Amino acid sequence: METGETAIKDTTANPAPLGLMGFGMTTVLLNLHNAGLIALSSMILAMGLCYGGAAQVIAGIMEWKKKNTFGTLAFTSYGFFWISLVVLLVLPKLGWAAAADKASMGAYLMLWGFFTFFMFFGTLRANNALVTVFGSLTILFWLLAAGDLTGSETFTRVAGWEGIFTGLSAMYLGVAQVLNESYGRVVLPIGPRG
Repeated sequence: METGETAIKDTTANPAPLGLMGFGMTTVLLNLHNAGLIALSSMILAMGLCYGGAAQVIAGIMEWKKKNTFGTLAFTSYGFFWISLVVLLVLPKLGWAAAADKASMGAYLMLWGFFTFFMFFGTLRANNALVTVFGSLTILFWLLAAGDLTGSETFTRVAGWEGIFTGLSAMYLGVAQVLNESYGRVVLPIGPRG
């Protein structure tokens, strides 16, 4: 009697565009605020919880199913980043905790910058668009941290504009993946690498 293995073909959808769009759109909105163009309102907080947060966590779980360790770590981590950022802003308003001071927020953002910097090295064998997202995100976190640690509004404003670029680059990659897959050809280039 022969024993054999049965290969199961993965026919699930690519979760990366969901995560990229959740990250990108939420990043653009928050950084419109950081650039001084819009107020921090419930619109940004809701986007942070629902699309930047929950949708990215879902995308990360879907990446786990596809055995993509990088995607799992990135999407779940940044999803929970957005959720934690909203919680940091809301808890003091509810009277449940003291507001984080500038030094604490600077440390929080600096740590996320280091995490992103290390993740950036994981993109160096991926496409150019992903390298751009993680490279610009590293800079964004460090500019925001510098703004909090120094009290300089200039750092925060520059970070806002840089963050708009970061968010748009993630949105571009998400849309490119969808369109390139839908049309079966390169509609929006993302560039080979590695």
